[in-house]
Amino acid sequence: MPDYRRNRILGGTYFFTVNLLQRNSHLLVEHIESLREAIRVVRKNRPFHIDCWVVLPEHMLCIWTLPVGDADYASRWKAIKTAFSKNIPKTERLSAVRLAKGERGIWQRRYWEHTIKNDADYAAHMNYVHINPLKHGLVKRVADWPYSSFHHLVKIGIYEEDWAGDGSVEIEPYGG
Repeated sequence: MPDYRRNRILGGTYFFTVNLLQRNSHLLVEHIESLREAIRVVRKNRPFHIDCWVVLPEHMLCIWTLPVGDADYASRWKAIKTAFSKNIPKTERLSAVRLAKGERGIWQRRYWEHTIKNDADYAAHMNYVHINPLKHGLVKRVADWPYSSFHHLVKIGIYEEDWAGDGSVEIEPYGG
């Protein structure tokens, strides 16, 4: 069995990519209100700060900052996935393994986590999150994607409305 090692920093800031099992699905945007409600419920019981978030049809990217003294993002993700799964119809096909474990066939079991190291790393990942709908060809302008924290960040002056609108911004968060 693989040994998945996670970096846990108390009160840390983390970038995540969380995928659906079926990468051709549109489940996340089709059931966006169920996803939002799952996140609200989990945040009420296990608070964390959402620095940014974008929901695409089959995956989502976000940055969270956990409370001081807390590094348990894993239980939060488990609770979000579980709450979302309970609130949507059972239409997915299940493998024998998932059936035996009583699992739904909605989520990939693992997710990508990256501990934000410094301000430059934070800025690169913020940009990467928000440019993703454009990168995946879902919109022609970042501002046109409705399921993104980009709109809130424009309102508070972090981004300009036309940021990366022409796709000329090169974003690569995984370097350095």
